[in-house]
Amino acid sequence: MKTITWNLIVIVLLGFVCNTKLMAQSVPYKIAVFAPVYLDSAFDGNDIKPGNTLSKNILPGLDFYNGVMLAVDSLQNEGIQAEVYFYDLKNAGLPLHTILEQEPMQQVSLIIAAFNNIADIKTLAGFAAEKKIPLISSTLPNNGGVSGNPYFTVINPTLKTHCEELYKYLQRNFSTNTILFFKRKGAVENWILSAFSDIARNTPSLPLKMKTIELSDTFTVNQALQYLDSTRKNILICGSLNENFSIRLVKSLSLAAGSYNTTIVGMPNWDALRDLDKPDCKAVDIIYTTPYNFNRNDKTIIAVTNKYRNLLNGRPGDMVFKGYESMFHFTKLLQEHGNEMNYYLSEKKFKLFNDFDIRPVINKTNRLQTDYQENRKLYFIKKNSGQIKSIS
Repeated sequence: MKTITWNLIVIVLLGFVCNTKLMAQSVPYKIAVFAPVYLDSAFDGNDIKPGNTLSKNILPGLDFYNGVMLAVDSLQNEGIQAEVYFYDLKNAGLPLHTILEQEPMQQVSLIIAAFNNIADIKTLAGFAAEKKIPLISSTLPNNGGVSGNPYFTVINPTLKTHCEELYKYLQRNFSTNTILFFKRKGAVENWILSAFSDIARNTPSLPLKMKTIELSDTFTVNQALQYLDSTRKNILICGSLNENFSIRLVKSLSLAAGSYNTTIVGMPNWDALRDLDKPDCKAVDIIYTTPYNFNRNDKTIIAVTNKYRNLLNGRPGDMVFKGYESMFHFTKLLQEHGNEMNYYLSEKKFKLFNDFDIRPVINKTNRLQTDYQENRKLYFIKKNSGQIKSIS
């Protein structure tokens, strides 16, 4: 639970009951933004519920919203012409199917979304395909099983793409090492192992030497360490999205850092694992991939940080910058290319914080069909003793 201030509450309420015009004109572009804010859990009608607090599930969507609104202000200062409509994906009184039937959604030229539910992805992606409207998915859970939809774009690459890029990285840097692939029992873990195995079979280069080790969820430190070699560098892959298993493995390796030289490669969800920054996880090298690499020394990020602090009396998290970048970057593309925007999604002209390399994902059985569009650019992040740096 986190306490929030009344000025933040007022900003949120204003954003949910009216649209924002960037500049008045006769026919401005209309942009719809969706995020899961769970406003019903914080308010009873127009009144804040007792306690004046927000639960953790509200914060990501709220941060995304605040980033979007900061970008709206920046775009307004540049004279950009658009109308922005923000919708809470978790508003029980206004479900998604009802929103899509309303008049504003029949006229939008761009949809930006922060999803946390696959069902919402499929519903909104289906609407975007029907109306031929670009839909930008800024966060996990990736493509959500969508296919045959060139209007749906995922900024966070699929798990398959993350695995492919991790494999190439390991080939470039640790081709002579035996890679220890640690996993737990589970369908997702089996899929990740299968993905790495498929990549190994199809690589044009020498495949990695990998040894698979399955541990229970309650494995001991010694059970993990028995596979390590004290005479050479140990390279491990944590082949699981399970947060508890991941943290347990990192802690176990960190405890033995004095005896073993270890680098552990994690999954893309490690970008959001705050426990990795705690002292009991800091004694090993940690590497993972992310499509977002926010340089806190960047002048625009500093300006957004200062504006956020002045407005909300806090420090913005990554979801604020994701909202800001998505709104600013793709609105500029819309203004530049109008209804042809979908053909220019990888244009570098309006780069803000990150490079996007958006490419069509072609259907395996029908080479003429695009299943969706995907950002293929990933950054490799290395954490060592609490210090974070980009290594690509």
